[in-house]
Amino acid sequence: MYKVLLVDDESIIVEGLTRIVPWERYDCEVIGSANDGIEGAQAIRRHKPDILFTDIRMPGEDGLGMLAGIKSEFPDLQVTVLTGFRDFSYAQRAIRLGVTRFLLKPSKMDELEEALSTMTKNLQRVGKTGKQAEEQAPANHSEVASSFIVRQAVAFIEEHCAEKISLCDVADKCYVSQWHLSKLLSKYTNQSFYDILNGARVARAKELLHNPALRISEISEMVGYMDTTHFSRIFKKSEGVSANEYRNLKIG
Repeated sequence: MYKVLLVDDESIIVEGLTRIVPWERYDCEVIGSANDGIEGAQAIRRHKPDILFTDIRMPGEDGLGMLAGIKSEFPDLQVTVLTGFRDFSYAQRAIRLGVTRFLLKPSKMDELEEALSTMTKNLQRVGKTGKQAEEQAPANHSEVASSFIVRQAVAFIEEHCAEKISLCDVADKCYVSQWHLSKLLSKYTNQSFYDILNGARVARAKELLHNPALRISEISEMVGYMDTTHFSRIFKKSEGVSANEYRNLKIG
């Protein structure tokens, strides 16, 4: 039996899908549900489903980010999107990330069954060949999803570098596990999370150093370091000169 997970912030939709879709006809069973993207990603790690039916326009959710996280971390997972968001370009981007079907709400039974049939056939192919069904497509969906996640993670780190953020915080925003995000950052940037975070903080500090009214200790706090000595060590390692020397060189 193929395991199915349902993710939607409307419980009536989850209940309806659970009851009306003839899951057994396709050797499937619903093994769980979730009400948002982060909870859904956690449920996927916990239950290891084969098939996912999910909305991507839930309150407070980044739909494409959620899809990218899911497909990057679980490339063999078959995904059908159910949404009321009628935007063709959005659908195209979702499909490039590896979504099998993109269905508009309210979905008809024949559409749901066609999607389910296609996903189970893809899974059967994976079982026979030992390879992802998506490998037959022109684009490598897993690579597209992974690079999407890395861009999203780096942008989040740069935007929030002055705050007290952790790898866990960024992973949650990208709908992936800490381990998976760490692996992706290393692969695509050749840097660790802390390398990227320190780089963003130093870049911000260099901008602030052009203001002679700001003390080094103030700048240290403004970019996220409570310990000025630690900031000074990071800055010199990055730039080859101390923060004071950098200031003198730039504004002399």
